[in-house]
Amino acid sequence: MTLEFILMLVCGAVAGGFINGLAGFGTALFALGFWLQIMPAPQAVAIVVIVSTLSGLQGVWIVRTDIRARMGRLLLFLLPAVIGIPLGVELLSWIDSRTLKVTIAAFMLLFGGFFTVRRTLPKFTRPTPVLDAGVGFLGGVLGGAASLSGALPTMWCAMRPWSKQETRAVLQPFNVIILCLTAILLALRGEYTPQTLLFLAVALPVTMLSAQLGIYVFKRLSDLQFRRLLIAMMFLSGALLMLRELF
Repeated sequence: MTLEFILMLVCGAVAGGFINGLAGFGTALFALGFWLQIMPAPQAVAIVVIVSTLSGLQGVWIVRTDIRARMGRLLLFLLPAVIGIPLGVELLSWIDSRTLKVTIAAFMLLFGGFFTVRRTLPKFTRPTPVLDAGVGFLGGVLGGAASLSGALPTMWCAMRPWSKQETRAVLQPFNVIILCLTAILLALRGEYTPQTLLFLAVALPVTMLSAQLGIYVFKRLSDLQFRRLLIAMMFLSGALLMLRELF
């Protein structure tokens, strides 16, 4: 590994771990922006699903009470998502790195735009089990294809009248379970080569420490501050990645 390679690997781990600790999702959105510059898409996704799962476990612990109190809500998203994972893993074989990078940048910009106008969007206060299941299924597909399991569920949950704790109690365990299952499928496909495991050994401890920093910040932000920071990070990262790929 060259110095430049190690630097990009560590930067991705720092960015991905911090956003996971802060928001309970987004490791892939931030880490893959760096890692897809230095390795093939299947290898980068294979690493990110592991670090996302393990760093996400720290966040699950801080909302464990909320998870137990609303287990039925979580299962509405989770069970259909499990069905979508194999489809997403199969799609990964057909996606090249540049396409994946542009897709990730587009999701970042979409996230930032969505949260900017969220207050003007309708709120869904009544139960919507069919829509929840559909969003969960698509999250499973995106999780298997690009570790983006939290993208659509995050936007959907933001349109519900839930606190940041309630939202995280759905998103954090959802992401951890979906990405854990994705990692198992990727392992069965032989994606974890000795080289991939070496890169993982470098990235994992950095990601775990950065996630702790993200959790520290999360505990000290109000809902409004949390939303504004999330918007700024999504817009800036997405714009930089998109510009780098298109120009």
